Amino acid sequence: MPTLTYLLVAVTAYLLGSIPFGFILVWLFRKEDIRSTGSGNIGATNVVRSGAKGLGALTFLLDVCKGYLAVVVASHIALWPMLTPVPRDEAVALGALCAILGHIYTIWLGFKGGKGVATAFGVFLALAPWVALVALGVFILVLAISRYVSLASIMAAIAIPISAMLLPHTPYSAWLLAVIVIVPTIVVVKHHQNIARLVRGTEYRFGKTGTTAA
Repeated sequence: MPTLTYLLVAVTAYLLGSIPFGFILVWLFRKEDIRSTGSGNIGATNVVRSGAKGLGALTFLLDVCKGYLAVVVASHIALWPMLTPVPRDEAVALGALCAILGHIYTIWLGFKGGKGVATAFGVFLALAPWVALVALGVFILVLAISRYVSLASIMAAIAIPISAMLLPHTPYSAWLLAVIVIVPTIVVVKHHQNIARLVRGTEYRFGKTGTTAA
């Protein structure tokens, strides 16, 4: 039954995405709960802001890798001989979405996690590498100019569907098109508090002290 294949893709991708690397690394190396620092977020930005720049960089890398791996594994499960094969585009799209949801709503931390930026980057590195690189370029440019990680993340997310449409590409399936729109939307919505602080002018600038963070 294809339902079993889809279910295995969804569960595997969700569990990969739900690995809370930021929490694990800070707990292992500093014996601290990253959720009690800064914004309480388990993502790389808050890890860096806690004073652990190396752990923050590693958190970012691992969060990217889990998003990438979730899509790759989903692609293999789609054609696994022991299961009913399903269209690859559908499997990778489902895997991508579940990996993001796993990071944001990780089962290991009471369904509270990060905002999905690094994991989304990993997902799109696997789905559409050039789109991911454009988004990375936008992130770096906006961060360099504004010093706001949140604004850079939001603009990078917005760049994903735009660049996906503008760059040369084969026709997207309905499933992939949905992911191209839904995943960036989730990332932007998860930054709603940051957007409010940006409007008020109280948002945390990267490299400066403050009480709020991306």
